[in-house]
Amino acid sequence: MKRAIVLVLDSFGIGATSDAGRFGDEGADTLGAIARYRAAAGKPLQLPNLARLGLFHAHSESAGSVAAGVSLPVEVTGAFGYAEELSSGKDTPSGHWEIAGVPVLFEWGYFLDKENSFPQALLDELVAGAALPGYLGNCHASGTTILEKLGQQHIDSGKPIFYTSADSVFQIAAHEQHFGLERLYALCELARARLAPYNIGRVIARPFVGSLETGFERTGNRRDYAVEPPSPTVLNKLLDAGGEVVSVGKIADIYAHSGISRKVKATGIDALFDATLAEVARAGDNSLVFTNFVDFDSSYGHRRDIAGYADALEAFDARLPELQAQLGGDDLLVLTADHGCDPSWPGSDHTREHIPVLASGAGLVPGSLGKRHSFADIGQSLAAYFGLPAMDFGQSFIATRNAFER
Repeated sequence: MKRAIVLVLDSFGIGATSDAGRFGDEGADTLGAIARYRAAAGKPLQLPNLARLGLFHAHSESAGSVAAGVSLPVEVTGAFGYAEELSSGKDTPSGHWEIAGVPVLFEWGYFLDKENSFPQALLDELVAGAALPGYLGNCHASGTTILEKLGQQHIDSGKPIFYTSADSVFQIAAHEQHFGLERLYALCELARARLAPYNIGRVIARPFVGSLETGFERTGNRRDYAVEPPSPTVLNKLLDAGGEVVSVGKIADIYAHSGISRKVKATGIDALFDATLAEVARAGDNSLVFTNFVDFDSSYGHRRDIAGYADALEAFDARLPELQAQLGGDDLLVLTADHGCDPSWPGSDHTREHIPVLASGAGLVPGSLGKRHSFADIGQSLAAYFGLPAMDFGQSFIATRNAFER
């Protein structure tokens, strides 16, 4: 029986890429920064299960030195490597699409102005099309900071909050009760349609609750409206061949629901892990369970919360044996990331970094996979594992299997 489980630790980079300087990210290192913080606090980062899979070996190969406070384990049970990004950006869709074998070889559109970020014609179309009383924001902002600044004004005026970042994204924040969740989704769908001429990768609905007195908090009802990948991913190929692709978390949204059999929603690292375990337990032959752990990025990376990121990593690591206990020798487990988001870095944006490639099962021999020249090596390896037609990009680190039975 062939089952693959791919876990994306969203934003968990392991060292700057050779072209990081072009993005202002030379020297960025998400894992390295977290390890340094913990070592300086006298509480070295403890990730024994990820370490046995080869995480710190992969980081050492990427960054050129062993992470602070870390001793490399003598025995490694996984195949480990690090991958550089072929895609032109450092955003979520580019990273995920490339993981699935389709790099982004074009330039996304961006809203570069820090203030008055969006074209007036676009704003006018949204106000008229959704019968809005106006809008707030229209700037680059952190998603939590802008709620503190504009949350009450939004409630009082009924105007949604529009903002962006260094990514190719248009984000809309609105209160679930005062504005309405379905109304927010409808507004995002309108924005998605109106943004086509601007080549923007994602529109993100950012619902929140709370009040000025209690504080504002984003909810788990986030929804991403992405454009479809420019060509079929390995997810599409597996689905077309009669296999099953199960999305856990925001995976389905990132791929615009293309190549997805079923979507499972969960909020928070523990809930996402629980959902993953449940889906692996029910997964049949020729199945892929694909999970994104968004909190590493949204709750810790973007918020530059090094302590919280470290604690979350340790909590995730502690649960890995539960998953490993469910897997057979023929199953394939891959742990990776989609970009970096160094919590020690200036600002609040992603960082251009190598990602870890940690794999076990499926006949893989433990040891170094070395430097991988594209995230697409993961997609190509999945194609080889399932016996699917080869992807156009990437080099497999898995021997080609028997052809998928159709």
